[in-house]
Amino acid sequence: MFIYLSKKIAIPNSIRLKCVSWNKDQGFIACGGEEGLLKVLKLETQTDDAKLKGLAAPSNLSMNQTLEGHSGAVQVVTWNEQYQKLTTSDQNGLIIVWMLYKGSWYEEMINNRNKSVVRSMSWNADGQKICIVYEDGAVIVGSVDGNRIWGKELKGIQLAHVAWSPDSKVLLFGMANGEIHIYDNQGNFIVKMTISCLINVTGAISIAGIHWYPGTEGYIEPDCPCLAVIFDNGRGQIMRYENDENPVLLDTQMNVASIQWNHYGSVLAVAGCQKNISLDKEVNTVQFYTPFGEHLRTLKVPGKQMTAVSWEGGGLRIGLAVDSFIYFANIRPDYKWGYCSNTVVYAYTRPDRLEYSVVFWDTKNNEKFVKYVKSLMSITTCGDFCILATKADDNQPQEDAEPESGNATYVLVLCNSIGTPLDSKYIDIDPLFVTMTKTHVIAASKEAFYTWQYRVAKKLTALEINQVAKTRKEGRERVYHIDDTPTGTTDGTFDFAKAFAATRDPICCITATDKTLIVGRESGLIQRYSLPNVGLLQKYTLNYRAYQLSLNCNSSRLAIIDIAGVLTFLDLESRSSSGDGLAGEQATAAAGDPSKFERKDVWDMKWANDNPDLFAMMEKTRMYVFRNLDPEEPIQTSGYICNFEDLEIKSVLLDEIMKDPERPNKDYLINFEIRSLRDSRALIEKVGIEDASQFIEDNPHPRLWRLLAEAALQKLDLKTAEQAFVRCKDYQGIEFVKRLGNLQSESMKQAEVVAYFGRFEEAERMYLDMDRRDLAISLRMKLGDWFRVLQLLKTGSGDADDALLEQAYNAIGDYFADRQKWVNAVQYYLQGRNQERLAECYYMLEDYDGLERLANSLPENHKLLPDIGQMFVTVGMCEQAVNAYLKCSQPKAAVEACVHLNQWNKAVELAKDHNMKEIGPLLAKYASHLLEKNKRLEAVELYRKAHHFLDAARLMFKIADEEAKKRTRPLRVKKLYVLAALLVENYHEQMKTSQQSKAKGKKSEATSALAGLLEEDASSTDNRIVDNAWRGAEAYHFFLLAQRQLYDGNVDSAMKTALHLRDYEDIIPAVEIYSLLAICSSANRAFGTCSRAFIKLESLESLSPEQRQSYEDLALEIFTKYPPKDNRKSELDSISEGVDGKLPTCIVTGRIISEYQFWMCSTCKHCAMEQDISRHNFCPLCHSTLT
Repeated sequence: MFIYLSKKIAIPNSIRLKCVSWNKDQGFIACGGEEGLLKVLKLETQTDDAKLKGLAAPSNLSMNQTLEGHSGAVQVVTWNEQYQKLTTSDQNGLIIVWMLYKGSWYEEMINNRNKSVVRSMSWNADGQKICIVYEDGAVIVGSVDGNRIWGKELKGIQLAHVAWSPDSKVLLFGMANGEIHIYDNQGNFIVKMTISCLINVTGAISIAGIHWYPGTEGYIEPDCPCLAVIFDNGRGQIMRYENDENPVLLDTQMNVASIQWNHYGSVLAVAGCQKNISLDKEVNTVQFYTPFGEHLRTLKVPGKQMTAVSWEGGGLRIGLAVDSFIYFANIRPDYKWGYCSNTVVYAYTRPDRLEYSVVFWDTKNNEKFVKYVKSLMSITTCGDFCILATKADDNQPQEDAEPESGNATYVLVLCNSIGTPLDSKYIDIDPLFVTMTKTHVIAASKEAFYTWQYRVAKKLTALEINQVAKTRKEGRERVYHIDDTPTGTTDGTFDFAKAFAATRDPICCITATDKTLIVGRESGLIQRYSLPNVGLLQKYTLNYRAYQLSLNCNSSRLAIIDIAGVLTFLDLESRSSSGDGLAGEQATAAAGDPSKFERKDVWDMKWANDNPDLFAMMEKTRMYVFRNLDPEEPIQTSGYICNFEDLEIKSVLLDEIMKDPERPNKDYLINFEIRSLRDSRALIEKVGIEDASQFIEDNPHPRLWRLLAEAALQKLDLKTAEQAFVRCKDYQGIEFVKRLGNLQSESMKQAEVVAYFGRFEEAERMYLDMDRRDLAISLRMKLGDWFRVLQLLKTGSGDADDALLEQAYNAIGDYFADRQKWVNAVQYYLQGRNQERLAECYYMLEDYDGLERLANSLPENHKLLPDIGQMFVTVGMCEQAVNAYLKCSQPKAAVEACVHLNQWNKAVELAKDHNMKEIGPLLAKYASHLLEKNKRLEAVELYRKAHHFLDAARLMFKIADEEAKKRTRPLRVKKLYVLAALLVENYHEQMKTSQQSKAKGKKSEATSALAGLLEEDASSTDNRIVDNAWRGAEAYHFFLLAQRQLYDGNVDSAMKTALHLRDYEDIIPAVEIYSLLAICSSANRAFGTCSRAFIKLESLESLSPEQRQSYEDLALEIFTKYPPKDNRKSELDSISEGVDGKLPTCIVTGRIISEYQFWMCSTCKHCAMEQDISRHNFCPLCHSTLT
């Protein structure tokens, strides 16, 4: 930061000031002094000029009110910003609260204890409470509306200071003897503060100030020190919280009168006086420190005794009470900012975030990109890129950090102009000073500097990225200690170990260009190195310490701003271009003699990018442009210089941006033209092209030639224009002049020139006046203004060109489509008959009817049909997709679409219609894919849809068998077997119909059915499945039926049904069959059958000895009571086999059917008694509807 005195206001009658306080929100300045003096002032800037913003604007006193009411010296003034109140007290103990009413201050409340004098008053952070401490130990806490909250007398203690914590939970009381006691907000003592900064200090000391920054604008770093306690002897400490064990210690080596934080808590001002040993007198001094105790600046102030210091709200000015004057000093903060390719990059803190918000503000398009960065240290820019230097995050593991870098503590992140990180490097040295060139980044700590030759990938393949990762070891990074003397011939090393060796003369600033690196040291030594191979070329000795260095565009001259703000120059190369001594002297004279040049109060400077003798600098609130060290007249501004090229200076008003950093305004970016550009423009306008060209010949610059060329074009002086374009190497310009030369009509030439300068409305009007609508249209087409093209085409008489009209409609359609306004686009594409884009729009609008209509309207084999087919496939519309594919003769694509959408029956049908062979393998492939994923039911469904019933049946039987093995849900197993059997029936049907279709009308139905059966036999290897399809279903049907009958108490039927199960031992385990039979028969008192069932059970191989034993015991128990005889002969045994083999069984009751008339199911061909089935609507076995 830089600071300079800017204004001084005298208090009438030379009344000495005691205190000053600047209201942070409304900008009022209150100052109190002897004889009851109390004034409220306000500095306002009145300016209409947009360029004169901030500190550069003239400031006048808009308020200067003397407040009457105090009789003794006013000692304490404090503001309550939230409620616009001023609280003051004098040496007699009188306290007055003042309020603002209609632009003036009036007394609102008065309080006088008449016992003691008020030493300090402090409002808490939200302005709700005030704490007042008296010298005799009395403490009063009151509310903003004047009510007393509590009071306390601290016995035997002299109070001198009070401060609230940011959360208003803690009060700090400073005693007259220098002790600080910590109390809670109810006035209960907690603990004494440890004062570490006073170790081994003797003699009486008192507290000069306690200020606790409340964090209202965020902190510059997480866990940042914010509580400053400074003593009158110059010692002090800055703490993170009230009982911080290791605070930052300060020794300002001055007698301190007053201290205050700025509004961001980033700078602490310490005001007092310092003994000047040589002159043996005291000098008023303000020292500025960071929260970490680093000294930033010193400001010396005239006068005898300084009593108070206060910051302005924005932190850009500071007010100092000295004798009977208020001095104002302007601050030029060290913002974290930079400028790269039309983008201003700046960082600010917010109270709601720990990180810095880094804004990349593209000033050309007025867009901004925000990036959040933790512990940002600095921003450095060059060309199109910027480097963010940050502290590495301790919590996160560093993936990018190479293993050998240990635990690197700092990171350099290379970003482009919208904040995208392109590369980053972890380094161990503290990057206090960072500079960058087009190829290198150089970061320096106090002892060493690190160079990184960065590469920006345009487009890298994976292979190249790996190579880039490896090149780190190959020497794109080097570390040099400041006391080393590298030669530049050998390669340096990349080893941070030596970077920590101490040095007596630390680095204080660096700068670099493509071929030179300059490092400044605290003793005034300047070391010059070559780049890219770092070699120490020369050392220069100055008798002051540099603060900022800058090299001109050809690295011949170095600008140095020292810590006092004095700008001087150093020639690195002697200016003589020839060996002739005289010529050398003339050259030096032309470029000015740097040894005689010196400017004070300089806080920023920038060389021109295209001229080694041009530079701009900021001195207080004025910008000077120098050519050959001669200044032009100054411009009033307080902007920071972004860029200087083409005789134009771009400057940014960062102070204004930082007031509202989330909404940067283009007014804050200002362009200044330098004098030669202004003069040339004035010459051209007032005197004429001839004289101007002579002037430019004497002061040549491409920008001036371009100015001349444009002026000559305006006047159609083609010869001069061409010469000027040649001088500024503008090939397009030369071509344009040639083209103008070939035109006959003057008006035509003028119209072309007007278009060249971008005044298109005017050019169009001129074309239309010449009745050249075609030229107006082609101009608008070049500009891409198709709405205007359409207008021009429609307004013209006669036929508008159809092709052009279509082109215009399509271009407007494109315009809407690019903005995703598909509805508007459709209307224009319809008029422009652009079917491809129409299809896309319908698809985007999900208007599939429109898409279908479009597909139907297209001729066969149109190139758009496959795309439309694909669109239908993506949304699952199979039929439309197939139609589209078939229309463009792509049956294969149609089949693939069906397969993709699982419409296998359709796929098979298409494959058959178009004699495609590949459907079988496709099906098998898909089925195996489903089976791999264990989706067997989906596979069955697939086979079924594709009419591969036998494969489906096989799979289904497999599933049913597996389910049966689980022995859990017999009904489910039955259903699975029924499904499998139905699939087999489908297979039979398929065979029969295929034979019928082969032999149409030639043979009878019976013959074709027979042929179908024969083909079945020939093709089917799996006879069990085909012949006995229903066995599994029957088995489980009777198994369930028997149990149902048993539970219904129908024991005879249950036994008869159970007896059927003996035929199905291959499907249901024998144990279950005979156990069921034993239960049913014993319930039916048929102990003969029961006994036979037990015999069978005891002879089963699958039983364990224990189980067999339990069966035997049970049999013994039953048959000792009941003889094993059936009461009546079992029907089943008595009925002999029917004449035609086995008689059918009724599937409703499980009885044998002996009648000649019975019902048979049309699906499963199973029978039932007429009277039994009449109660059912569905077949009990296969569940098909009864007809």
